[in-house]
Parts: sequence; structure tokens; C-alpha cells
Amino acid sequence: MNALDALVRLHQSWVFNLALRMVWRRDAAEDATQEILIKAVTHLGGFEERSKFSTWLHRIAVNHLLNVRKSEMEEKQMTFTGMADSLDGVPDEDLPDTKTLPVETHVLVEEARLGCITAMLMCLDRRQRLAFILGEVLGESSEAAAAAMDVTPANFRQLLSRARKDLYQFMNDKCGLVNTANPCRCARKASGFMRAGWLDPKNLQFSKDRIASVRQLAAAQLDELQAMDRQHAELYRAQPTLSGPDLAERLRALVSRSGFNRD
Repeated sequence: MNALDALVRLHQSWVFNLALRMVWRRDAAEDATQEILIKAVTHLGGFEERSKFSTWLHRIAVNHLLNVRKSEMEEKQMTFTGMADSLDGVPDEDLPDTKTLPVETHVLVEEARLGCITAMLMCLDRRQRLAFILGEVLGESSEAAAAAMDVTPANFRQLLSRARKDLYQFMNDKCGLVNTANPCRCARKASGFMRAGWLDPKNLQFSKDRIASVRQLAAAQLDELQAMDRQHAELYRAQPTLSGPDLAERLRALVSRSGFNRD
């Protein structure tokens, strides 16, 4: 394996998991991951080693995801009010007969849960969404996340605080996983999600190629996490980290065709 392959494989999972939570659709996240890594490997000459390579790459990823064309979910201009109406419009039903499914029912429920709470992120604007994913989901420190977003640590903490507050308020009012008084339950919504086209048991978006939970792999949560936030934040921390596509060979071929070569 050459140096380029090693570099891509070291960082592609982090980039993919960031992109997936930003754009919601797996195919769009794979495209974004490839585009980000192409930008990185074809601009290695611009890396001046004044910071860690990961910091430099994270900034490229953040800039790309802030400016990439709107995803399918963003085109719908999702709001918390709209999402609440959509969830209320999905009837509560029993799970389908296991014999009719290509996956176990617990996998179906997990996919429904992950898809739903990831969709909630789409109700945040891009900067708030990035702040929440970097700081809360991926466990980046205020300093590292601020460097990636090219803001001060204080500004980053403000973005993160607003995102936490908005998500907590919605989930506390609507999600049965955060507040047991709420009627919304993933197992009762899975059939409706399938019928609406939001969940495809033959094409899992969020629960295949699982490596571990984010909580196991990411750094400790930021110190400013408030106790009132912890329950809803832990749902995101418990999300799986996915391996995503192996792009090393594909990128090597693209870079080779472009005439750029650096080992």
C-alpha cells in the first residue's frame, strides 16, 4: 500500500461519518467524501505543516460541506415544526411480518431510529448542524472544531449551545426516547417510514458496516455539556460509526489520470 492509500484509509471514515450526518443520504455522503478527499490529495502541496494534517483536512471537509449544493433533505427546507407534523402524520402500526423483510426486525427499528434522529439534524442550519456534529457527535474539542470551522472557540461554543437547545427542545417535546411521556416510538413508526419511502430495508443508510458507537471512538464530551442535555445528546453519541466506502483505489486512479502523483 502506498502512502496515498494509507492517508486516504486513515481519514476516509471520519470524513464519511461527518458527511452522512450533514446530508442524510448515504449516496450523497459517499459523493461528498470522495470530493473532499480529492481536494485534499490534489492539494497536498498546500499543506504547510503548521498544524496537524487532520486539522487541515477537517477544514477542507467543513468548507466543502458548508458550500456544497443543497441535499435532497435541505431542498425540502426541513423545520422542527414541519418534522413534527410529518411524524404526527405517520400512523402507529405493528412491525411487518419478519418473513416479509430482508433484515431482522431489530435492524429495521434501529434503521428507523437512526434515520429519524439524523433527519432532526437537517432542521438546523448548516453551521449549527456542523457545530453539533463536530462537537457533540464526533467529540471534537472546542479548539479543534473551531479551527475546522474557522471561528473562535467562543463562537463555536455559541453555535453548539444554540444547536443543543433547539434539538433538546424538539426531542423533549416529541421523541419517546428522550421523554417517555411522548407517544412517538421507533418500532411503531417503522412501517409508516417504509411506506413513505424514508426507510428501505433493502438499502440501509445508517446501520450497515458498523464499526463501533461514536461514544467508543470519539473523544470525551465537551465540559460545557449540561445535565439537561445529556439524554438527547447520548442518543447521538451512541450512533454507529460507519466504515463507509473504501475510496483509496478509486482516488489513486483519479489522481493518476490527472497527472498528480505524490507518495
